Amino acid sequence: MTMPFYVPPEQVMKDRADFARKGIARGRSVIVVGYDKGIAFVAENPSRALHKVSEIYDRIAFAAVGRYNEFESLRVAGIRYADLRGYSYDRTDVTARALANTYAQTLGAVFTQESKPLEIEIVVAEVGTDPDSDQIFRLTYDGSVADERGFVAMGGASDAAEERLSTGWRAGMTLEEVLRLAVDVLGAGDNGERRSLDEGQLEVAVLDRERPRRSFRRIVGPVLARLLGTPSATSATSAPAEVLPGNTSESSHESPQEPGPTG
Repeated sequence: MTMPFYVPPEQVMKDRADFARKGIARGRSVIVVGYDKGIAFVAENPSRALHKVSEIYDRIAFAAVGRYNEFESLRVAGIRYADLRGYSYDRTDVTARALANTYAQTLGAVFTQESKPLEIEIVVAEVGTDPDSDQIFRLTYDGSVADERGFVAMGGASDAAEERLSTGWRAGMTLEEVLRLAVDVLGAGDNGERRSLDEGQLEVAVLDRERPRRSFRRIVGPVLARLLGTPSATSATSAPAEVLPGNTSESSHESPQEPGPTG
């Protein structure tokens, strides 16, 4: 009888972590940064259908990097969790912390029990009544949760991106300032070369604390160009503002006057 091949548990965990980190590093970066009126999400994503940033509930949003099919399944599960909890109890009982804890359990279980970990990194953010009450939770492939303050960067070269953000970010910045800072950070290459990113290559959304209930909105088109200061911004003066909600992805237990969460 042959003996089974033995691999130390610490080596198994190390191999899984290295595998997940390599997969995440291949993805385009996402930056989540606070500003004076909410939380902004900026992703390098030319697709207009496959979103990296989505609404989860009234004042909660989700951002992710890595394999799309893996984080999309978590996004949908999060919407269902929030919808059920809000319907069963109260809408105020749906919080980013509770959702982050649920995601952490799923990520941790897959990392320890399955042969392949999820190659994703996600952020769950909730906008509060003031900047001090904003919450940004970063979750990694192994289920670790970090409570971030001010900003967070995920994806390829995230350490360098966070270093640049720490240099340029300050509390109380306007939306225009944080968007330009985020685009500048995304365009900085590892070898010192810089890339120029326009509105067609970016996915931008915000959690706006001044909106009455559903805080999430997407920023596209001439409005985004004007905020970034790109040449096409000249058309924004005559074009209507293109500030769009996300696409509805899940049903919601709400009245027709209260549309459900979006994707």
